[in-house]
Amino acid sequence: MSGTLNKVMLIGHLGDEVKMHYFEGGNCIGRFPIATNETYTNRQTGEKVTNTEWHNIVVRNKAAEICEKYLHKGDKIYVEGRLKTRQWQGEDGNMRYTTEVHVHDFTFLSTRQDEPTGGAPQPAKSTADHPVEKSPREAQPINEPEPEDDLPF
Repeated sequence: MSGTLNKVMLIGHLGDEVKMHYFEGGNCIGRFPIATNETYTNRQTGEKVTNTEWHNIVVRNKAAEICEKYLHKGDKIYVEGRLKTRQWQGEDGNMRYTTEVHVHDFTFLSTRQDEPTGGAPQPAKSTADHPVEKSPREAQPINEPEPEDDLPF
């Protein structure tokens, strides 16, 4: 082992639809933002404060196509991947930078309450050109306890 680790795990809500980009040779990439929230109580004022952090998510090829098909703005998702920073020159000549999460594993956490069968995803229809795709597993939402303000020590 090299002694370093680049690993990111996030649970958040999509801030927009998946944007797809297709390349020659059949490869594709999907990009979408995820919002994560941190909530705490201000000890001095007693009011709850929520901070939202936005993360740029990148998925490739088949994973991107699955995300485009099943994810929509507001859906909850778990993603696991690594951080990667890109740079490019903007139209104004200045160098621009962005940090992205390149995903290698994900799980959909939202359930489809608006499906015709009462929440169960409809199976994809098979054709000769397109084999049947299995619907992604839908996990139960994680109930996260609120952090306590007063520590016992």
